[in-house]
Amino acid sequence: MSEEPRRPRHAAPDDEPQQVAAPSWQPPPPVRWETPEPSISGRLDEGESTGGQETVIHAPVQRPPTPPRGQPSAARPPIPGAEDPTRPPGSIAPVAPPTQALRPDPDAPQPTSVLASPAPETQSIRPPVPRPDTGPGAPLPDPGTESVLPERTSEGRHTGTGTGAGTGTGTGTGGGSGSGAFPGTSRRTSSRTSRSRRGRLGAGLVDVPPVPARDPASAVLTNPVVSEEKRFCGSCNAKVGRGKDGQPGSPEGKCENCGAPFSFLPKLQPNELVGGQYEVLGAIAYGGLGWIYLAQDHNVSDRWVVLKGLIDTGDATAMAAAANEQRFLAEVEHPNIVKIHNFVQHPDAHSGTTTGYIVMEYVGGQSLRQLALAHHRESRRPEPLPIGQVIAYGLEILPALGYLHSQGLLYCDLKPDNVIQTNEQLKLIDLGAVRRTDDYESPLFFTTGYSAPELPTQGASVASDLFTVGRTLAVLSFEFTGYTTKFKTTLPGPDAVPLFALFGSYYRFLRRATHADPDRRFLSAEEMADQLTGVLREIMALGTGKPRPGASTVFGPESRTFGAQLVVPEAGASVPLPGADEVVAGLPIPQVDTDDPAAGVLATTIALDPRAAIEALAGAPRESIEVRLRIVRARVELGEFAEAQRQLQAAQYLAIKNGFPHDWRIDWYRGLIELAGGRSRVAHVAFEAVYDDLPGEIAPKLALGVSAEGVGDYFAAARFYELVWRTDRTYVSAAFGLARVYLAQGARNSAVEVLETVPPSSTHYVDAQVAAIKIKTTATKANGRETPVTEHDLLDASARLERLRLDVERQTRLSAGVLEAAHEWLKQGKPTPGARVLGCRLEERELRFGLERCYRALARLAGTLDERIKLVDRANAIRPRTLT
Repeated sequence: MSEEPRRPRHAAPDDEPQQVAAPSWQPPPPVRWETPEPSISGRLDEGESTGGQETVIHAPVQRPPTPPRGQPSAARPPIPGAEDPTRPPGSIAPVAPPTQALRPDPDAPQPTSVLASPAPETQSIRPPVPRPDTGPGAPLPDPGTESVLPERTSEGRHTGTGTGAGTGTGTGTGGGSGSGAFPGTSRRTSSRTSRSRRGRLGAGLVDVPPVPARDPASAVLTNPVVSEEKRFCGSCNAKVGRGKDGQPGSPEGKCENCGAPFSFLPKLQPNELVGGQYEVLGAIAYGGLGWIYLAQDHNVSDRWVVLKGLIDTGDATAMAAAANEQRFLAEVEHPNIVKIHNFVQHPDAHSGTTTGYIVMEYVGGQSLRQLALAHHRESRRPEPLPIGQVIAYGLEILPALGYLHSQGLLYCDLKPDNVIQTNEQLKLIDLGAVRRTDDYESPLFFTTGYSAPELPTQGASVASDLFTVGRTLAVLSFEFTGYTTKFKTTLPGPDAVPLFALFGSYYRFLRRATHADPDRRFLSAEEMADQLTGVLREIMALGTGKPRPGASTVFGPESRTFGAQLVVPEAGASVPLPGADEVVAGLPIPQVDTDDPAAGVLATTIALDPRAAIEALAGAPRESIEVRLRIVRARVELGEFAEAQRQLQAAQYLAIKNGFPHDWRIDWYRGLIELAGGRSRVAHVAFEAVYDDLPGEIAPKLALGVSAEGVGDYFAAARFYELVWRTDRTYVSAAFGLARVYLAQGARNSAVEVLETVPPSSTHYVDAQVAAIKIKTTATKANGRETPVTEHDLLDASARLERLRLDVERQTRLSAGVLEAAHEWLKQGKPTPGARVLGCRLEERELRFGLERCYRALARLAGTLDERIKLVDRANAIRPRTLT
């Protein structure tokens, strides 16, 4: 079994990181993003310093059991990798992952990866004093939850306690930690449960290079020795077994400081039979809890197994950890967790005492840390693993942790050393730190640089386990200098990490996973995996240029497409935005929490108009948050913003009362109220909070694109629209939004190219083509730059229109528009001989006849007499002079 040894307690921490200047970023050229295959044959040589992290032991945390938690929770800098709105996107070229310097000369000195640097020093603390139960705290003011209906409603006015429509957002959830009167609570994200749809490593989205299983016999160490720098007394932590005057130190003896015996020699020798059936081949690794041996099970087809026991260091804490491992591992049964076969006792030939051994499956392959270092050696630079591959690892780790959590267990010590890939499968190994969630007695193991900051004061929890996942992904995905020192529990910003600047959703994911407040992290491994899958879809779509759509577990699909009837203004005029009511009606709707007491009643209101929905919910349970949010949406659709604010305050009150002070839905509906009220800047802040909580979701990015466009921040709007459109082509509103943003900056060709990506299967394909025709035949002027109509534009618009199947009136109106543009262009341009537009030669006489036919056809279709007369007059005016 391949397992990395734990680091010595004296090892120096990482050197302080040097200040990293903000890179001068230039948009990368379109490239094909392929996941490079790391070296899978290279492994650490015997005796090579591994630089693995030392597991730290904390004394047990004495605290009473806590009730189940609810779910956890500013404008970010632009992603430098997003497309410039003023340039044509072509076919929306893939975004290249951040690259570093060119590969150096193979003979030149190579930089050292952060994973190969010395590990942090081991620490221990006293158990914290249990925190007294402070009770529920001061009562909250009730903003009016007696009824979903106000005391009096008339054209949006009310007599309740909510704020008026023009007063902004009122009290917000912001980024607080949930402290004060409601400590230990969290933001609800979703109570929905879903079975994993992933069938293989990489979630079907990215190909992860397989790692061939290692020949077990090759793993046996020829000279199993614990290096002197790793030898410490288990009782007083003093250095033991060290050499003097050029002579090597003894691996066993007594501590000169406290007199406790120590031994760092393997207890089991080759060919020794343990438990009457396990023949030892030799030691294969030295872990934090002792030597690990390879053996053959003669009772079960001579299968390879691993024996794990304790060396006689006198370390009572390590002994307790081994007993802890033995107690829990028999309950674990998961394909991504090493399987325990048996527990056996075997006498020690030297001391005569009996030692217990855990018998587990042999897992060949390489740890994630070994794979990262192999990739570094192959690339000859400290280059991290491909981001898609790292996320794929996370999507395999999270179900394993979720299984442990469902069994009431915590892993506690996740890090790259404790995860092995063999072929296309990942397995968690080294379960010595596993503990029950209600265990307040046994030692708490963790590793500095990966562990959550609240362990010394609050102990381990599901949130602290998920923190280690975020840290592990961070260490693997970029050169995380100072992750055990300066950034021991924090992350560097996008200005220092190009990967974060390029993939903002991944940065937000890691930021929530490693939030300082455990109540603001992901609530469960399943929820974290859902959001990570969404992030991976986005990253792979950006990198490959192919959409990677996926169903959301918290939002419904785009209910209506907004902005499809794109209006092309005359030169110099601004591009009109879609109406606020159209946008609010089109944004995805959060799914109803199926655990809500009114979930059944709410299902009957889906097809009702806003007023009918409000009346239907008048008798619904008044303690239902979902009812309040449904009423908020109905009031917004009716334009009754003051009453919507009152109901939102009531929903927030109920959320806090029920233990969810950071419910992201409050921010979402606050953003809708502000967007509908014309306050796009305030709405943008609210949607940013939702994006922070749900980095893998499409809906908040679409909402951010709309709000950014509303305040004229076209770069941010284009960035968000493009993230949505590249990831999922069913959100056609993003395509029209991106086209509007390009058009607003005078980039006509870019706008047309975006509209061309709307697939023919879409119900809005015709709308996109019509918009493209209008753009092609309209001159624009923006940012002091005028873009006139060209002959090529006219010919292209003509060809597009001839391919469309439209009703007679729409076809005729568009034809008139194209011919008018051609007639106007002819005053300045010189046509190519033989060029035709809608069957008319690019000659004034031909174009006049064509326009006359269009105007007379429209006159026959006119709905009023005045309109008919105007069209006939235009036809007569445009008709060329003839002899008849």
